[in-house]
Amino acid sequence: MKLTLIGIGTGNPDHLTRQAMRAMQQADLVIVPRKGKDKADLVDLRHAILADVAPDTAVAEFDLPQRDETILDYTARVNAWHDEIATVWARTIAKAQNVALLVWGDPALYDSTLRIAGRLTPPPEIQVIPAVTSLTALTAAHRIALNDIGAPFTVTTGRALRDDGFPPAVNTAVVMLDGENSFTAIAPEGITIYWTAYAGMAQEISLSGPLAQMAPQIIAARAAARAQHGWIMDIYLLRRARA
Repeated sequence: MKLTLIGIGTGNPDHLTRQAMRAMQQADLVIVPRKGKDKADLVDLRHAILADVAPDTAVAEFDLPQRDETILDYTARVNAWHDEIATVWARTIAKAQNVALLVWGDPALYDSTLRIAGRLTPPPEIQVIPAVTSLTALTAAHRIALNDIGAPFTVTTGRALRDDGFPPAVNTAVVMLDGENSFTAIAPEGITIYWTAYAGMAQEISLSGPLAQMAPQIIAARAAARAQHGWIMDIYLLRRARA
């Protein structure tokens, strides 16, 4: 069996590559995860993309298992969750030969699709199609460069920012997977934040400015957007003033 992991970008159909479109058209089956009623529009968007790009390709939905929060160790909890997802995948694609999965964002950037695919037995032939990432959509929304001249940057998570603080040896940090406003856990002096929710989508929201000033505004905007849409995907860049 061949399994193609197709990055579909940040939710803007205009971000699809021609390679992604061809892969959808050539697949025998595209599988689409359901994440509950609150996130039904994520399913709807995938169906809209397929209806426009590959209307003749068969589609099968599956319910994404929930993580077992009773498992205290984070890594063990995630691994058990991935095992469950792989089992659901195997059941959904059992009779197909050329399967595709539409991956929000890019399969290589803070996404577990490749790790889950590696759990399938027998191992399928895997193809990965890259996409526009939320990281580049963020910098485009704010019209900023990702890095200072000749300077490195770090891509990290909200959990790491809370536990470890601002990454050492860099002045730029991009933070993903943050559901807890972790920018409030660091000293704000000298730091500018560039925040975007629903990057690249019609409902995109972007705010920027000194962290001390913008933190309350971002928290309020985030809460309002989640209440309105039932879900939120956001990303932000923290830039520390160079000495």
